[in-house]
Amino acid sequence: MTTEALLAYAHFLAILTMAVFLASEAALCRKEWMNAAVVERLARVDLIYGISALLVLGTGLARTFWGMKGGAWYWSQPLLHLKVTLFVVIGLMSIAPTLRFLRWRRALRATGALPGEAEIRSTRRIVMIEAHLLALIPLAATLLARGVWTR
Repeated sequence: MTTEALLAYAHFLAILTMAVFLASEAALCRKEWMNAAVVERLARVDLIYGISALLVLGTGLARTFWGMKGGAWYWSQPLLHLKVTLFVVIGLMSIAPTLRFLRWRRALRATGALPGEAEIRSTRRIVMIEAHLLALIPLAATLLARGVWTR
């Protein structure tokens, strides 16, 4: 029981960290706020977001294998597959903003140039889609935890 509780706590903590840093990216990625400090901060925030996503994945896998219900039960559930699929889609979507933040930082350091308004807007749009998809994962988790649509 203690293992289950600690795994759940670690997973929730990683999820909250990921959500906070994704929201920070969305908040910072605005034309009217863009300056050299924000470009640098976006690259750092995105790094922490990526690390927290890896922790979400790791703690989630740990819960499925070492949790009370066991891997066989979890991996036979369609809602778990939905959660994992959403997580993978978000991860794939996050590649473009990450590459842009790094490119913006390189350009800033090399020439002092800030990103253009259109690129900022399109990057923020991707980050916002990620955030909205992320909000669906706890819905699937809640349904799964309560036995809805389980096998």
